Amino acid sequence: MSATATMDKPATTTSGGTTQLEQLKRFTKVVADTGDFSTLKEFTPQDATTNPSLILKAAQMPAYKELIDKAVSDSRKGSAAGDALIAKIMDEILILFGSEILKIVPGRVSTETDADLSFDTDGLLRKGRHFIDLYKQNGIPRERILIKIATTWEGIRAAEVLQKEGINCNMTLLFSLPQAVACAEANAKLISPFVGRILDWYKKSTGKDYIAAEDPGVVSVQEIYSYYKKFGHQTEVMGASFRNKGEILELAGCDLLTISPQLLGELKSSNEPVERKLSPDSAKTDKIERLALDEKKFRWLLNENAMATEKLSEGIRLFNADATKLRKYIGEKVRG
Repeated sequence: MSATATMDKPATTTSGGTTQLEQLKRFTKVVADTGDFSTLKEFTPQDATTNPSLILKAAQMPAYKELIDKAVSDSRKGSAAGDALIAKIMDEILILFGSEILKIVPGRVSTETDADLSFDTDGLLRKGRHFIDLYKQNGIPRERILIKIATTWEGIRAAEVLQKEGINCNMTLLFSLPQAVACAEANAKLISPFVGRILDWYKKSTGKDYIAAEDPGVVSVQEIYSYYKKFGHQTEVMGASFRNKGEILELAGCDLLTISPQLLGELKSSNEPVERKLSPDSAKTDKIERLALDEKKFRWLLNENAMATEKLSEGIRLFNADATKLRKYIGEKVRG
């Protein structure tokens, strides 16, 4: 697919003194990639997303000590002990952070399932339903929650079931078109292709630097966006994991973009014009062909894509490592 295939030239916007962040919000739903409440208040995103790494960072900040203490105190009231107690506190922390985030953002929050369940469809189903139940106990309807699941074959199958139950899913750690197509065919609510991590792999593999328009992560999301719009898939595309502002601007017009506080700040501090690069109408003229998938084809195509295979497994390991650190941190709190 051509990197320019989805460009929408007539939709160019001049700044008129408006920040790039405000201009971007005209084309794209902006999501904050953080667990820090003050950041959310500063940049006023529509949605927010968290992951184990972000929650670990937030949990260790003095500003959130009261929230962590509440999770520990509330969970101790039951009969759980040992590892079961720590697991219960972990879930409670995720839901408390999500609940507080939803007091700030008008839209949705994404809450991540355990990385060590990435290949366990039944385990993911139990966890997704459990999160929805916990949010319900906090007075939050399922419409405001996205359950984050790694885009493995097993994760996609879990999302397919959860979606039929009215539980919306955000498919994360997504690095390839076959993953995206399988998610759309399972009617997942949203996918999160990881732009920056794709770039990381190619830079390391080739030793090259890439301008934003030729960035492999950007091109991947353009391809996925075009595929979805051309073939009428309702699954939302949310570009994620950005390394620089240029990647974001090349994807202006994408359904959603989840952006770190640093890059939100860069967008807010600039009044340069932002041009819409992606639109449904121009995507429908793309020459991309429909991809037929079953489990065997999915696994083969993923295996043949070294970048996607390596970044998916690495991402699961990293999220699990941070979840382990968070469990250790909680364990120290419980013993203390």
